[in-house]
Amino acid sequence: MKKHTSFSRRGFLKTSAVGVGALAAPALISSKALASSGELNFTGWAGYPVLAEKAFPAFEAATGIKVNFTEQPDQDTMFAQAKVALEAGGIDMIEPTIDRWGGWHSNGLLGAFDETKLAMSNYLPGLADGSAGDRSRSEGKLMYVPSVWGTEALVVNSEAAKLSTPPSLGDLFSPDNQAVLRPHSTLAAMGRWLDATGKLPRPWMDGYTDMAAMTELWDIALAEAIKAKANVVQWWSGENEANAGFVANGATIGLCWDSTGFNLRNDGYKFVAPVEGAFAWHQGFVLMKNAVNVEQAHEFAKWVSTAEGASLWATAFSSNPVGKGAAELMDPEVSAYYSGTFNDEALGKLWWWPEQSAEFIAKRGEYADKYKAA
Repeated sequence: MKKHTSFSRRGFLKTSAVGVGALAAPALISSKALASSGELNFTGWAGYPVLAEKAFPAFEAATGIKVNFTEQPDQDTMFAQAKVALEAGGIDMIEPTIDRWGGWHSNGLLGAFDETKLAMSNYLPGLADGSAGDRSRSEGKLMYVPSVWGTEALVVNSEAAKLSTPPSLGDLFSPDNQAVLRPHSTLAAMGRWLDATGKLPRPWMDGYTDMAAMTELWDIALAEAIKAKANVVQWWSGENEANAGFVANGATIGLCWDSTGFNLRNDGYKFVAPVEGAFAWHQGFVLMKNAVNVEQAHEFAKWVSTAEGASLWATAFSSNPVGKGAAELMDPEVSAYYSGTFNDEALGKLWWWPEQSAEFIAKRGEYADKYKAA
């Protein structure tokens, strides 16, 4: 099985303590960016009000550039909008995850960043360099820069959820729990659980590099997930739906983003890393091939890599910052929340979403649809 590189958040915190003063200073802004339209058309994730309330105003105050923000619930919708914008215009920058941008690029949607207009040294080690840096390039050109990273694990009702000892991805499929689930993540969770318990004919990771293996393994995961489908009370694709699954529809367990757990932390829910390891994601910016406000897009990406920008962006998503010095500027409650979920053992087990081709994503969508319709 392919080994996945893992990041230690505590290691990030230690590293980020170096040079905080220098990085906290205002970013140098390109005169060319300020001399052009002064706007940026940005499409990103819905359900994170801090972006509009604090992050975009802070960026405008620092640079004079106004962000025109279009919210979308998930990456599939962003991808569809990007394909329309390739012909019609209207989008300069979008925020997918590192495992998905390759499919966008293969569809001719993306342009490359100019590294001389960014501040690559601002990023914490492991996010824009190393294996992640390699995955962010195509033919030597930088196509993707990080914005935030986090996890997808178990959100549970502290009193009502029935958990194994230790908690497991298998708890998502227990008839004793009512679940709110994202279809494709849940099928992956089933696959990983079956793999961990020795019930697959080959490693689950084989399916990410071999489409024949993908069909073999996902057929098994789908069949097993359908058997346990009776406990699903709601599907989710974005933050608002995930929250509603718990507060409106009575879910006792879910496979959700860390931000969902953080948002519900005062309502009797907690965020738990399964023994098999939490799913981990790496989110970032891509530039549309026909972007008009290219200078502004670079200034925005650079600002999010600064201590101030990274802290505000991570705070908005209740997740981990990408810039050095950012952790010291964040709400201590956010840091305490993550420390309560991810000890050294849990950090060491993080399972990073592997790269997924356009063919894989299309096939994965077919399996997710079959799961929902069954």
